[in-house]
Amino acid sequence: MVFWEGYVSDEAMGTFAPIVVYWLYAGFYQLLPPLDKYRLHTRKEEEEKNFVTLASVVKGVLLQQLVQATVAQLLFLLTSTADASGTTIQPSIPVQILQIIVAMIVMDTWQYFVHRCMHHNKFLYRHVHSQHHRLVVPYAIGALYNHPLEGLLLDTFGGAISFLISGMTARTAVIFFCFAVVKTVDDHCGLWLPGNLFHICFQNNSAYHDIHHQIQGMKYNYSQPFFPIWDMLLGTHMPYVLLKRPEGGFEARIKKD
Repeated sequence: MVFWEGYVSDEAMGTFAPIVVYWLYAGFYQLLPPLDKYRLHTRKEEEEKNFVTLASVVKGVLLQQLVQATVAQLLFLLTSTADASGTTIQPSIPVQILQIIVAMIVMDTWQYFVHRCMHHNKFLYRHVHSQHHRLVVPYAIGALYNHPLEGLLLDTFGGAISFLISGMTARTAVIFFCFAVVKTVDDHCGLWLPGNLFHICFQNNSAYHDIHHQIQGMKYNYSQPFFPIWDMLLGTHMPYVLLKRPEGGFEARIKKD
């Protein structure tokens, strides 16, 4: 039993809950006070280094989410296992946990190789992936700010393949996709907040991804959103140190040998 049962279908929740969660969680970060002593970049750096307005970022994210919702509805329609009464048999909790772990590994694998390809292929970087890197200083709402083709290939197809390979139901997908969205937003939040569980539990976090957005780290730390496994296996892992800035806040700096 879940709180939406009887009110909204699992397929509708799997389609729209991740979008709602994105704006709630990213909006939470956007509405926070400046928190200068926890920022990975100063507000001045964010204003001077980013090449796109907040309004353009919002429009880009909404376009990607429109495509994602369309694909999700089609995917759920084609894979539905509901009986005549509209009921789908849910697997046991251990099976669902295993499915989520498999989906995390599949998504990480897909996104690593597509992301890396977009950096190493000059045409794809110049005409597609460079749009995301207009945010030299990432912030939460910009987590899904991508070129439409990148949004389709990297996130939408990545999510669809993870769903299909893991064999999860639409109900399990609600949990997985909402968690993936929260993790992705957190990785782009530009803050190093004390007690943040994502920083404690995941090596791939806001500081790790901030290195990738720096010029000297753009061909490193491709892994997202969960684990840095592929970076470590294929030599694209860039260690970093987190230093306190004299004027307040932190700086993720590439670790020198």
